[in-house]
Amino acid sequence: MGISIIPDIPPSNNRFIGRADIWEYRRIKKDWEQLVLYSAKIRPREPLTCVNVCIRYFFPDKKRRDPDNYSGKMILDGLRYAGIIKDDCFGCITLKLEAFVDRKKPRVEILVSDDETEQI
Repeated sequence: MGISIIPDIPPSNNRFIGRADIWEYRRIKKDWEQLVLYSAKIRPREPLTCVNVCIRYFFPDKKRRDPDNYSGKMILDGLRYAGIIKDDCFGCITLKLEAFVDRKKPRVEILVSDDETEQI
């Protein structure tokens, strides 16, 4: 289906878990929905119902990060908002998370494939 590149990295889930500032979370989530929407080079006519999604984080350093804190929540919600996927439930997506270091160009790459045979 395609790849989207966003020259930023979403905040860790730790930034919001257990905190009371729901408005900051909603604002940042909306920002990420817009980033995903505008970065999508190809959009299907109808949202896809069964896809593979690979989220590749390119962090600016080798700092230790836990995958559960970068679960892709804001990105998956953005794919749904953009009309690329119908839903972000287990029945609709297979999710893969990867992490790399790129000191010069931190970013997130979002790969979406609707071909069951295509490995991402």
